[in-house]
Amino acid sequence: MLARQRQEVILDEVRRTGAVQVGELVQRLGVSDMTIRRDLDALARRGLVEKVYGGATSTIGTSTDEPGFEAKSVRQLTEKEAIAKLAADEIQPGTAIGMSAGTTTWTLARQLDDIPDLTIVTNSVRVADALQQRGRVDRTVVLTGGVRTPSDALVGPVAVQSLRSLHLDLVFLGVHGMAPRAGFTTPNLNESETNRAFAEAAGRLVVVADSSKWSTVGISTIVDFDEVDLLISDEGLPPDARELLGEHVELLLAEQRSTEEEE
Repeated sequence: MLARQRQEVILDEVRRTGAVQVGELVQRLGVSDMTIRRDLDALARRGLVEKVYGGATSTIGTSTDEPGFEAKSVRQLTEKEAIAKLAADEIQPGTAIGMSAGTTTWTLARQLDDIPDLTIVTNSVRVADALQQRGRVDRTVVLTGGVRTPSDALVGPVAVQSLRSLHLDLVFLGVHGMAPRAGFTTPNLNESETNRAFAEAAGRLVVVADSSKWSTVGISTIVDFDEVDLLISDEGLPPDARELLGEHVELLLAEQRSTEEEE
């Protein structure tokens, strides 16, 4: 298969799913790792894909664009891991917590093995699966009903109604973007309403969002900066963002590992 043909296959897959991984393309196309990376470099130079660690994602981005879970799961991996570790330190044994949908909250769900006696409410199929797979008998996992979105969130009236009757000690909220005036946003109107119900149920509201979300604006605001108790991000957050956010919300920044450590 010629390079042009391979790249057309890769681009079709990115457009279909939102993301590709090098290992999967190596198996599918029967070429070397380096060949795939050269193809991704060529597509990235043409502005057709965005290279990320281990693969590539779509470059499409508007206020209503909602990448699928797989597309988001390959972005900012090390930052999400570091953020999740800080977030886990906020959780006390025996508490009731809420976790909205998102790849950062999904990463957090896999960090909770050492915390006993938790009740966890989520509208994320992926988060619920990750929690159930850990096999703890002292853990209660409640999955709301609702209509499924591209990011595997359950949203809509059923989800909102179930959340409005709850009182949670701590809620972890994943977001699509954060920006001045817009606050914390999402590209999905139904998900915005569901996440606002999570926020209203929270005794303490924590947003987990890596620094790439800064200056990204989704179509709908979930909550304003002043409505959040704690934001956990990473050291890639620019100084002006740190200053502005620090005026409204407690801010924790996870340390980033060097490129050599990531590889």
